[in-house]
Amino acid sequence: HKRKAMKTILASREITIPENVEVNVKSRTVTVKGPRGTLTRTFKHLRLELRLITKKKLKVDVWFASRKELACVRTICSHIQNMFKGVIYGFRYKMRAVYAHFPINITCTNEGTLVEIRNFLGEKYIRKVPLRAGVTCTNSSQKDEIILEGNDIELVSNSAALIQQSTKVKNKDIRKFLDGIYVSEKTTVVSK
Repeated sequence: HKRKAMKTILASREITIPENVEVNVKSRTVTVKGPRGTLTRTFKHLRLELRLITKKKLKVDVWFASRKELACVRTICSHIQNMFKGVIYGFRYKMRAVYAHFPINITCTNEGTLVEIRNFLGEKYIRKVPLRAGVTCTNSSQKDEIILEGNDIELVSNSAALIQQSTKVKNKDIRKFLDGIYVSEKTTVVSK
């Protein structure tokens, strides 16, 4: 017969809350307030305990966890730390247009919430990519570069992915046709 995996009685991890950040925890919903704004995230899909020990310490507990649930402890901590980083520094992704022949034209419209891509592989079709809520786009001073900014790392990186996926080359050898818009740099809005 199959041996049942041993369960760890208690796995816990503490997160230190940085200065000028206010954290609120209510039934696995974490709200982080900082100088750049507020972020909220729900972790109700996981069986764990989140609680504030002091104003500067947050504890994540998992009782009788299987191997998969143990892995979630550190993941949750990373998500919360990314929220701290977002409300203090913000996230900035730089994207560059790469082309061999036809110059790709990128414009940020609709107050920086919509990206329009023209002349991709010489196509007449205008690709319109709406960015996720809370993410803004600006044209860089550098040629063929755009900058995405926001407080939520998930939304900023997801918007970058949407832009990259909109310029997928169809029915060609992608090893040869490397045209597209790719992430060139990931930094923070406020320099550390």
